[in-house]
This record gives sequence, C-alpha cells and structure tokens, in this order.
Amino acid sequence: MSDKKLNLKYVACLPVALILFAFLWFFPIEPVTVGNLTFGYSLFFGDGILSQVEVRVIALFVLAAMFWIFEIIPTWCTSTMIIVLMLLTVSDQAAFTFASDANVGSLVSYKSILATFAEPTVMLFLGGFALALCATKVGLDAQLARILMAPFGTNPKMVLLGFLMVIGLFSMFMSNTATAAMMLAFLAPVLRSLPDEGSKIGLALAIPIAANIGGIGTPIGTPPNTIALKYLNEPSFIETINGKLAAANESLGTAFEPIARIGFPEWCSVMVPFAIVMLLISWAMLLVVFPFKVDKIELKIEGKPNKDKSYWVVVVTFIVTVFLWMTEKLHGLNSYVVAMIPVGVFAATGVLGKKELKSLDWDVLWMVAGGFALGLGLNKTGLAAHLVEAIPFGQWMPLLVLVVASLLAYALSNFISHSAASALLIPILAAVATGMAGTPGFEGMGGAATLIVTVAVTCSLAMLFPISTPPNAIAHSTGLIKTKDMALTGAIIGGIGIVLLYLIMIFIGLPKF
Repeated sequence: MSDKKLNLKYVACLPVALILFAFLWFFPIEPVTVGNLTFGYSLFFGDGILSQVEVRVIALFVLAAMFWIFEIIPTWCTSTMIIVLMLLTVSDQAAFTFASDANVGSLVSYKSILATFAEPTVMLFLGGFALALCATKVGLDAQLARILMAPFGTNPKMVLLGFLMVIGLFSMFMSNTATAAMMLAFLAPVLRSLPDEGSKIGLALAIPIAANIGGIGTPIGTPPNTIALKYLNEPSFIETINGKLAAANESLGTAFEPIARIGFPEWCSVMVPFAIVMLLISWAMLLVVFPFKVDKIELKIEGKPNKDKSYWVVVVTFIVTVFLWMTEKLHGLNSYVVAMIPVGVFAATGVLGKKELKSLDWDVLWMVAGGFALGLGLNKTGLAAHLVEAIPFGQWMPLLVLVVASLLAYALSNFISHSAASALLIPILAAVATGMAGTPGFEGMGGAATLIVTVAVTCSLAMLFPISTPPNAIAHSTGLIKTKDMALTGAIIGGIGIVLLYLIMIFIGLPKF
C-alpha cells in the first residue's frame, strides 16, 4: 500500500468513520427538540421500540461497514475489532455501563459471540482450506491441472475453454485467490510468447473470471456461499419460517411445503450447472471481444508429484471427503462434520504440520467470523426485526425486494470484498425473509432460499475492477489488462449472470432431496 493511500485512509476515512460511529452511539432514542429541530431514533423506528443495546449495535454495524468499505485496516482486523467491541459493549459481560437500567434491552451472550470464531460454517471453510493446502503441498494440484488440460490440445480457442473449466473446477474446492495465482504461474510463459495483445488479454482475463465463477459451484467455493447457508440452515430460522408457512396454509388455504436444511448436494446440484453455463458464456464472450490471432498455443505445466505416503493420504482423503459431502443424505453426516475429517487425518499423519497450519487462510476465517458476530447482534438484540418493521418491505413487490437486494449486493461487492458485502447484507435479508414468509407472492418466487442465495451468488458475480476481488488484482498485476477491459467483461458477465440467476432461483430453486 502506498503512503499516499495510507495517509488518505487515516487522515480522511478514519475520522469520518469514528465521527459517524460516535454520532450514532450517542444519538438519542427518545425525541429531543433543539430549536425547530426534533431528532431521535424513535422518529424512524417508532416510540419505545429501540433499546440501548440496539442503538449500540447500529453504531457498531455502521463502523464495521465504514471500515470494510474503505479498508481502513485489513478486513479480518475489522472483524476481530468488532467482535471485541461487541464483547465489551453489548454482551452480558459488557464493560461499558448503560445510561440507566430502563430500556437496556436483550444483551447478547458473550459465549455466543466468542463461538462465532468456531461456527460450523467457519469449520467448513477450514476443512476446505486444509484440503487445498495439502493438495498443493504434495503436488496434486499441478498434476490435476496437467491431466485436465491435456484433452484441450493446442488450439487457442480450446486452450481458453480448458483454462476456464479447469480454473472453475479448482475454485470449487480451493481458494479462488490461490487458484488464480497458481494458474497464472502456469500461463505466464505462454502469455510472454504470444505475439498479439488481444490473445494475451483474453487468456489473462480468463483467470479471474473462471476463479470468481467457479467458487459459486460449491458451499466451500467462496465465503458468501457459506454465509448464506449458515442463515438458511439455522434451526431457529427454519422453525420460524415453517411456522409461518403452516399458518398461511391454514388461514389462506395455500399448500406451501416446509423448508428443510440445504446441504452440499442440494447446493451443488443447481450451482455447478449454473457455473458451467456461465463459464461457457464467458468463453464465447472472450472469443468475440478478444479474438485469437495465433493458430497454436503450447502450454507446459511443470512439476511432478512425489508419490510418497503423504501424496496417497491426500488423494484418498480428498476423494473420501468429497464423496461424503455429495452423499450426505445416505450416511447422515452433515457437511460441517465431514469438513473436519481432512483436518484430523492430515494432522494425525503429519501432512498438516505447524508450517502448513500457519499457512492456512486464517484471515478469511476471522473475516467471516466477524460477519457472523454482527448478524448475531442484529438478531439477538431484536434490531433485525425492528429494521424490517421500520422499512416497509411488506409493501413492496417480492420481485422488487429481490432485485433491489441483489443489485445492492452487486454494487457493494465491486468495491469491498465479497465476504464483507455478504456479511453485511445477508443477516438483514434473513430478517426480511422471515418477515415476508408465508405471503403468497414471496413464496411463489421461491421464498427465503431464493432471496438469500441470489444475493450470495450475486456477490461472487461482481468483478468490474481490479479491487473487486483478489483474482482480479492478480490478473491486473500482469500489466496486460486495462481496467476498461476488465470493466467491460465484468459488466457483461455480471448482467447475464444475474438475469440467469433470477430465472433459475425463481423457476427451479434449490431441490429438496
């Protein structure tokens, strides 16, 4: 980070964030009149609705949003800071006293806040990271890349298709950032040898496009997926939604089916085909916008795995883990439990040692944990329900709610991390979905799953700028891609992807196995 950017963040953005935080923290709950001006939270939320704890959560939420949007400090640092502030200010062990004992509100259990560091969803990601890291350690990733790219030959168009598909497949089970970096290393010699700029740009753009789209395919592919499933699979959320559906069936004579937990196979059965279709669309688009002017591309992927004990431990564990993830209904082990199998096996066999443990993407895990802590605060204090009551979502057409929410997620995700955008929006949308549950228009559109999953996937489709996502930044670092080229392809893919996603989620939705 340059000194100029650093100074801008600390001189301009940090004071603004802190002033806004203080303003919201001390903003009166009951109306206060100064001259001709009357202000107070009750003017927005209704008299006597908000508690002192809820006001603190509002201030913390906005502080997190400002820090994430402007990246005043790294995103995982913001998450950690928010968790600590929640422990000190809104938990049942809060160190900061309240103005009075009246209208304090519901304090959040400090154990629940601390538990966000080890949420089942965080453990799901931990298992995925362990698989990816150990596969790289034993050379399995390079071997797979070489095997998977072989059928595509040397025809430039087919090599481009191969890169899109292979990167997309890798990103379903590996960090899209790690996948983009690895595949760029394989492609770098080819890019240097190509004679025309158009061919270079198309191939270079294939890396971030495929990495971003591929992550959509599985629950562990990218944090927004796991954040969405965390809320959709919350027992209290499922119970509340099903209660409203049952009430609607009785009072309105409808026949809404109860919702159930969404597992690994349910997600993959829809999102893997969606990702494949989007990769094919991206292939066609890149060929049109950046046509090849060469007849042959030689791709050499170096490196051979050392097929020792560690190699075979990783191969067998990888196969078993993915198999168990995809057959959850047969054996009854949920994806969170299965995710811990590779961690245990690799640790016991020495494949995952202290060095590898330090190399895991802990920053991503802590980033997600901070988002979960904010969601916990929104729900446990009652603020989420009051936000939904204050904003007239019930008066909006359900389709309008879906479109506005997804476009907001898309716009936000182009400027802050996809994880941060989903961590900010999905907890609120989960409350919106609860409030709209049981209404014919909303359930006819697909209900809670359609709203939350669409927003999560839309976050991953945001790839307009180099700052939108790490794979974009990696590709831009080659010096071959201009921002306007990235913005053009990102806008085309984002627009097509969002419309296709609407159609899939509204008319097909995630299956119930």
